[in-house]
Amino acid sequence: MDKKVNENSKDQQLEQFRADDKDKAMTTNHGLKVSEDEFSLKVGERGPTLLEDFHFREKMTHFDHERIPERVVHARGYGAHGEFEVYESMQSYTKAKFLQTPGTKTPVFVRFSTVAGSRGSGELARDARGFATKFYTEEGNYDLVANNIPVFFIQDGIKFPDLVHAIKPEPHNEIPQAATAHDTFWDFVANNQESAHMVMWTMSDRAIPRSFRMMEGFGVHTFRLVNDQGISHFVKFHWKPVLGVHSVVWDEAQKLNGKNPDFHRQDLYDAIATGNYPEFELGVQIIEEKDEFQFDFDILDPTKLWPEEEVPVKIIGKMTLNRNVDNVFAETEQIAFHPGNVVPGIDFTNDPLLQGRLFSYTDTQLIRLGGPNFHELPINRPVCPFHNNQRDGYGRQTINVGQVSYHNNSLAGNTPTPVSQAEGGYAHYQEKIEGRKIRARSESFKDHFSQATMFWNSMSDPEKLHIVNAFSFELGMCKEKTIREQVVEMLVNVDIDLASQVAKNLGLVVQAGNSSGYSKISPALSQLNTVKKPNTRKIAVLVSEGFDGELVAVLDTLKANGTMVETVSEHQGAIKGADGSLLEADNTFSTADSVLFDAVLVASPQGTTPMYQKEASYFVREAYAHFKPIAAIFSGDQLLDELGYTGQVGVIAKETGASFVESFIDAIANHRFWNRAV
Repeated sequence: MDKKVNENSKDQQLEQFRADDKDKAMTTNHGLKVSEDEFSLKVGERGPTLLEDFHFREKMTHFDHERIPERVVHARGYGAHGEFEVYESMQSYTKAKFLQTPGTKTPVFVRFSTVAGSRGSGELARDARGFATKFYTEEGNYDLVANNIPVFFIQDGIKFPDLVHAIKPEPHNEIPQAATAHDTFWDFVANNQESAHMVMWTMSDRAIPRSFRMMEGFGVHTFRLVNDQGISHFVKFHWKPVLGVHSVVWDEAQKLNGKNPDFHRQDLYDAIATGNYPEFELGVQIIEEKDEFQFDFDILDPTKLWPEEEVPVKIIGKMTLNRNVDNVFAETEQIAFHPGNVVPGIDFTNDPLLQGRLFSYTDTQLIRLGGPNFHELPINRPVCPFHNNQRDGYGRQTINVGQVSYHNNSLAGNTPTPVSQAEGGYAHYQEKIEGRKIRARSESFKDHFSQATMFWNSMSDPEKLHIVNAFSFELGMCKEKTIREQVVEMLVNVDIDLASQVAKNLGLVVQAGNSSGYSKISPALSQLNTVKKPNTRKIAVLVSEGFDGELVAVLDTLKANGTMVETVSEHQGAIKGADGSLLEADNTFSTADSVLFDAVLVASPQGTTPMYQKEASYFVREAYAHFKPIAAIFSGDQLLDELGYTGQVGVIAKETGASFVESFIDAIANHRFWNRAV
């Protein structure tokens, strides 16, 4: 009796993995309907098969691995679930169903990550950040595999192993972890100067973001949108954070890696857990095919961006991350992204870096997730059904029924069956291509410095100073003087003033060079022009026994304006005010630090122990040195007077009531005060 019950229970568990392919439309493993299963994608009927033929590669690699480790890059990551809602129909540009009807909501999963470090590395390394989004659409999974920087180090996928080998810890001593401040990386940059634009970004504040919630995402590559008339437009994808783009300073980043190496994932997790859901608007830059060659850069070059002032970003929808993962391994670690996971209406271009990635991602998942069935893991499964003739292999979960596992066939009525484009089958855009098979790079890709100069021209003075300091720090850590000299020589081609300042800090002399003289500016590149809001900013309130009872009302007002308030005192637990009111101390000075907060409010430094006064003073001095908003209320202004901060920009003191709160909120929204005397 008991055995029969157990058998029935097991049958019920297995039922969800049983797949009856009979009389079903053929799809890829990701649910994309297949329009052709007899012929691979070629350059002409007698031409070579293309790497971008994702159906051929999926089918072949699955077969290759039917007889049954950490990511190499992006190992340190964190993810969340959410939904994407489209604002307006994109029907005139694409036939992708999830972009057709305003208000349509599509479930998504996003994984943010660093690039260079291992899983155990600190999250505040100076590094690019991954921003990968999986859309679970009714036509199959669509993956927008983005970064927080719109360009990349290299122009051709064949150089990717070289880049990663150079950026990783040096093999003879496995040092340094999660850092580019070493000889092999800068040797690569100096001798592969297509990296010039990217290193300007990675030496900027963009490489040390305040939060995953406060960084942009860029698809990097040029893709195609194709509508139901077969008309194609070139497109670049953007994620714009609703909270704006904000960063920390370098000294702060280094300390955060010690105080809380999980700072970014903690921030994301806490924001979702408290209902402060991160929001990103999806934007597209669109260029008509007829305008492909109308710019002073090649639109297919992945080391180039499309200036927003020349090609405006059209906002078409919003993504909201509203659910934390239940299990980091099962979801965040097992999620498998691939830029080749597309849906009808989204297609590829001949960007040579993109073409290489279309092969690399599937190949990577095969070893990392143990075989060809990674698409069956719950986090990777499409929400629509999938049917094909792929069988067996490590980790197989689907229990296929019937004797047929090939195409064409008669035993199963030739099913699953490829379907026409009109029925939703994917058909590649029929781009006309002529030319010899050749290993070469387009002449239009050879300008490595103009946009690097444009980026420098577009920075504010504080941002320029941060870039100079970043180059000086990174190159100063290199052991070989010749490496420093080569990079400085390269920087002359970007801007002579930049090169001269870095050289001075390194004790080098700038040789005469051919600085480009490029004068173009793109204001959209400066973070000083970003959205500025106080929402979800964390305020450290320094408070002690005997505080003024009116403080409770002030804190309530700050919370009502969207800020997150945490108290810091000599001990945790209840603290009694002068009027008997109570506050709960969230932290002590041993469990909190100014680098963990966006602003500081000094509420009561007087009448406390000498140790408290010493710790409070250090707390405020560090926040001040990091250009953060600082405020004092009631007797707290005495500490600011003693430190000489009263009257400095971004320091709010000797004000009471609503005017004080309003001034402090405005200061918090401003993020940093770079013109402060330090």
